[in-house]
Amino acid sequence: MLGPDRMEGQDIYTIAGGWKWYDVRTDDWQSSWIGELRTNYPYTAEWFDLASTLKERNYLSVRFKDGVEPVIMGTMLYKVTDDADHYKSEQFYFYTDHQVLITINLDEHTRSVMAKSDRASMLHQCQKPVDGMFVLARAILHYYHAGMDQFEHNLRLVERDMRTRNSRSLMDSILSSRFELLEWSNLFIPFQELIAAAKEGYHGELDSSRSFQQLLHRVERMEKLIYHYEREIDTLVSIDDAISAFRGNEIMKTLTIFTVLFTPATVVGAIWGMNFVNLPAINTFWGFTVVSSFTLLWTGGMYLWMRTKGWTGDLLQVKSSNKNL
Repeated sequence: MLGPDRMEGQDIYTIAGGWKWYDVRTDDWQSSWIGELRTNYPYTAEWFDLASTLKERNYLSVRFKDGVEPVIMGTMLYKVTDDADHYKSEQFYFYTDHQVLITINLDEHTRSVMAKSDRASMLHQCQKPVDGMFVLARAILHYYHAGMDQFEHNLRLVERDMRTRNSRSLMDSILSSRFELLEWSNLFIPFQELIAAAKEGYHGELDSSRSFQQLLHRVERMEKLIYHYEREIDTLVSIDDAISAFRGNEIMKTLTIFTVLFTPATVVGAIWGMNFVNLPAINTFWGFTVVSSFTLLWTGGMYLWMRTKGWTGDLLQVKSSNKNL
């Protein structure tokens, strides 16, 4: 377990690597704890002045104290899932240099995760505060992988629906999945930026950092997942477009066939419906029978002619309800 020096509003962890982690909880940026941190670590002043303006915003900056020592500061929007798979939007602020890691308003669930024995052991193996930040970021990123697992389950349901039913509301489901993935992708951007910022600040020093390499591999896993699901959703959209186009073509072809087939009846009805006295067979008892038979034979002949040309295909055949189209 990770044992802090607990005070009201903050926990102070002394790490075996010789650095400290201040975990602060406050909504007052002028509080005594913030003032104490300003005094003990003067370079934090600019960050504290800026932090109060960053509510509901991502921010990351790399500075070099005295032109040499790297400092990474910022804030991160993220989602947390608890053991009941409930998601909650959170934001925490962070500052790290060669002496200290400061986090403000980290959520309680992540605090409990970081206090477990495995994460405590990882922190005590960190030689620099920035390594501790990598361990923390990796713990938060675990929520995103859990979110991707649930997203994949929902996406499989959409794919099954596409294969079996192809309902009109299918595109709404696909677009809902696309927007959900877009939200996860946007929340993932700060982790990619943290990797880039760490490389900017520490250069080749990170090659030997186990915590950085672990975070880097987890970020790469997430990138591959998002890229895969983006392509999968694009494929579903393309399939739905193809199905819609195919169905539209089928409908137009079917309507065209019916229009041609009923042309004889339309012609006969138009001619024999005119107000002329001397229309053929109009005053005979067999006239209706002859004209109707002629119309049916003409219609049948038109159908057989189109069939021999191969123009009807299977358009007039009834399809099974469990087919893809």
